[in-house]
Amino acid sequence: MQKIYFVVVGKIKESFYREGVAEYVKRLSRFVKVEIKELAEGANPEAEAEDILRTCKGYVIALAVEGQKQSSEQLATRLQKLADEGKDVTFVIGSSCGLSEKVKQAADYKLSFSDMTFPHQLMRVILAEQVYRAYMINAGSTYHK
Repeated sequence: MQKIYFVVVGKIKESFYREGVAEYVKRLSRFVKVEIKELAEGANPEAEAEDILRTCKGYVIALAVEGQKQSSEQLATRLQKLADEGKDVTFVIGSSCGLSEKVKQAADYKLSFSDMTFPHQLMRVILAEQVYRAYMINAGSTYHK
């Protein structure tokens, strides 16, 4: 079974964000093994880079505003291809200070959800939902309309 890692910097303070992430992780568990790795915030993105890079496994997708935008269907296709290749996937979300250039350059792919900036705690919920949606698309479900 494929593994999906969410490598995230900082902790979620609000319970409603934690509950949202937990719900999508629970839903995802029928398709993949999911592991969330919360890393401590450093003084700046460069200070966090080594911890992030040391924690990443498999194919690394860094969330970055300057990354490529994809539809939900395109993300589903990418994740299916990686699963077919037997690759685990790590999604990286930086802290509220952003993600270091070192991490972005080391990533296999940079993914942008929007030109807008989102709070990193909310981005965890959005990412978990979109990964779940991708697996539902690949399963032929009507979840994605």
